[in-house]
Amino acid sequence: MSGALSIRGVSKTYDPEGASVEALRECSFEVRAEEFVAIVGPSGCGKTTLLNAIAGFDTVSAGEISLDGRLLAARPGPDRVVVFQHGALFPWKTVLENVTYGPLKQRALSRPAAEAKALEFLRASGGLDTVAASYPAQLSSGMQRRVEIVRALMNDPRLLLLDEPFRAMDGFSKATMHQHLLDLHRRYRKTVVFITHDLDEAIYLADTVVVMTTRPGTVKQIIRVNLERPRVPQMLYSREYAELKKSAAESVHEEARRAFERGEKEQA
Repeated sequence: MSGALSIRGVSKTYDPEGASVEALRECSFEVRAEEFVAIVGPSGCGKTTLLNAIAGFDTVSAGEISLDGRLLAARPGPDRVVVFQHGALFPWKTVLENVTYGPLKQRALSRPAAEAKALEFLRASGGLDTVAASYPAQLSSGMQRRVEIVRALMNDPRLLLLDEPFRAMDGFSKATMHQHLLDLHRRYRKTVVFITHDLDEAIYLADTVVVMTTRPGTVKQIIRVNLERPRVPQMLYSREYAELKKSAAESVHEEARRAFERGEKEQA
């Protein structure tokens, strides 16, 4: 199990109703196996467009995306799993049924084996095994997010893709989820690509922050986050953290200003 991701010269042009829209232009960067990479940029810079292409939900107009040296086809695969911004749990299924859905559908595990593995993962995720028989509507938003991440990990992907999963949470819930995600990353060592608008979130979680330009999105800056792991909240007040945030903020705010002056419409 590896998970090295390569983005090489990726461009994407949409043609809605005959109006050509260039979302990405020659976007390139590398993600090492087990690395946590956050992608930031102004609204409409193509962050989600790029994530959808990596996930196999969309094609690219030019360039290549490869995982462990193999070109990725424009279709989803079990080696890449996405946790969406708005949630995707089946409301009519219990927590345990949601988490075991993928392995059972793919016939990767027998039901007893899938349920045993699911309970182990749920237990490791802050004691979620105690709500295994509950339905999503009975859980808090934070618990639902944790269940979704566990469901993604159940498929044993090489690449975990997260599209602003904590955007709607309040500050306290978000901080708790940050620590939870960091714990899971340390435990299971998956390669993570994380989309966010939140610079604090990006720097605190990631090994590398990729800053994108306004549309057409391309890589403007790559920031290596050399903060020690495990990450602790006290790091948010360190000089090193402040310097990293200043560098990222200057890049993002410059691009946001350009987008505003050009009257860019917000889109993926």
